[in-house]
Order: sequence, then structure tokens, then C-alpha cells
Amino acid sequence: MEKGGGVTAFVFMVIVQLGNNRPKMTRGILFQIFLCSISGVSVNQITYFVGLKNSTPTIACALTNINPAVTFIMAVAFRLENIGVKTKSGLAKIAGTVLCVGGALFLSFYSGPVVPIGQSIIHWKFAERSVPSNTHPSLILGPFLLILSAVSWAVYLIIQAKVSKNYNVPYSSTAIMCAMATVQCVAVAFAMEPKLSAWSLNSELRLFSSIYSGVVCSALAFCLMAWCIDRKGPLYVSVFSPLLLVMVAIVSWALLDEKIYVGTVVGSVLIVLGLNGVLWGKNKETDVYEPEKKMAEPGMKMESLPPNPNAFSIVSPLRYP
Repeated sequence: MEKGGGVTAFVFMVIVQLGNNRPKMTRGILFQIFLCSISGVSVNQITYFVGLKNSTPTIACALTNINPAVTFIMAVAFRLENIGVKTKSGLAKIAGTVLCVGGALFLSFYSGPVVPIGQSIIHWKFAERSVPSNTHPSLILGPFLLILSAVSWAVYLIIQAKVSKNYNVPYSSTAIMCAMATVQCVAVAFAMEPKLSAWSLNSELRLFSSIYSGVVCSALAFCLMAWCIDRKGPLYVSVFSPLLLVMVAIVSWALLDEKIYVGTVVGSVLIVLGLNGVLWGKNKETDVYEPEKKMAEPGMKMESLPPNPNAFSIVSPLRYP
């Protein structure tokens, strides 16, 4: 439960956005960022890793990919998304979400025959020395914590959408969120692992993993997600979660010498189709609501002709002497 990524994100984001004009920070906004740090980082990661330790990778992948469904339900409940059952865009979003979740579950629970594509020329030798961390998974504690992790992630996406409206500075909000999460995770980690030897980074793999987690998984990832949520909404971000399974399958085949099965291919196709359905629905929805939103803005008004009849000729490049 190491969380050095918060400090990395804090330094990185503050340097990037130093000197930029930003909205005024209020107690309400700071409290919303605090809720994001708890739901999106601390609770999400702690429950996920502990749940993974007490279950299997297959169960973890399957339960993690309920994120689009949970996020869609919560986004509709908080009026961040329109169902629009009678519209093509609404039906596309619903069908796409179902396909994403169904494809993820199919990929996780069904294998089928091996796809004869041969072996990768790249192979990570560390995989030969690695062993499963848990040979006796819990059928209750592990899945429960994984479901809690998925729900907390959906809560983060919803709250982050509110933060983006009130404090539209993704770099600074991400830095503050990760800094808060660092303090929270360090406190929990010390309570669970008080021995300093457990915090050692002597292993090259552990050191690389910590740096990668801080720079990429925390600083870069949370910043990009906050930016995307501000522009497209929480459902748009969560629907990309099932793509993780497709990428893991490809990287596992390339580096860890794992096999690719028919279930992996079929599930990946369903995920991609569902993702395209949601993206198409969101684009259609944007084409319909964006002009109406601009017309409804209080500052939007038609420009009138100047009162002076000669005013146009004064500024016109076609004026003749």
C-alpha cells in the first residue's frame, strides 16, 4: 500500500501550472477534492489491492469492469447523463455500456481454445521466477472489497465532474488530491505495516514499480482523467476501463509468454464495439445539446448593425475613396 505517487503528482502539477490564473479556492471545493482523494485514490487502491490479495486476478478483472455500469447508474441519478431511451444517442450509450460490461465478463470467465499465433520474441525473465501470492482465495472478503473498489471509483468520477465545474484547473486539483491521498495512505500503511523493513526499496523491481506508479499511474493518469471528465463527463471516462483487459492480454502475451484464447478475442471485440457505441452516442448527444447550450447562455445575443450608416464603410476593406 505504498503511495509515493501523491508527492510526485504534487510537485509535477504545481510546476506545470505555476503562475496560471485559477479560480478561487473555497472550503466547499477543498472538501470536494478531499472526497476525491478518499474515493478515487485511498479507498479505491487499498480495497483493490487487499481484495486482489484475497481473491484471484480473474475475479479482480471481472469485478473491476462493472465500473461503466455503476458509473452510468450514478451519473443518471445525479443528472450528469441523460438516458434518452427514445433517442438513438441514448440507446447507443445504454447498448454500448452493456456490451462493454458483457465483453469484459466474457473475456474474464470464458477461455476457449488457444489462438495459434505463436510466441512473442520478447519475454520477461522475471515472470519465470514469480509465483502466485495467494493459493487459497477468499470467496467473500476478496470479491466484496473489489466491488467496494469499483463503487468508490464510480463515486470519484461523479465527484470529479462536480470539481471540474467549480474548480476548472485539473493540474492543481490533481496535485492537491494526490497530496491528500499520500497522507491518508501513509497513515493506513503505517497502521498495517509498522516495520520500516516493509517499506524498503532495495529491490529494483519494487523501486521501478513505485516510480512508475507515482509518475504515470498517479500524476499523469489522474490529470488526464480530470481533463477528460471536465470535457466529456464521467461515463465517457469509465467506459474505457474494459480496454484494460485487452491491453493486459496483449502485454501478457508479449512479455509474460501467456496464451491468447478465443474468449479473449471475442470479449475484446465486444468491448471495442461497446466503446464505439458509447462514443457515437456521446458525439450525437453533443451535436444536439451543444448549440442549445450556447443559445441558452445569458451573454449570448445577436449583434446589431451600427447606428451610424457610414460606420460600416469606415471599417470595411472594400471602401472606395
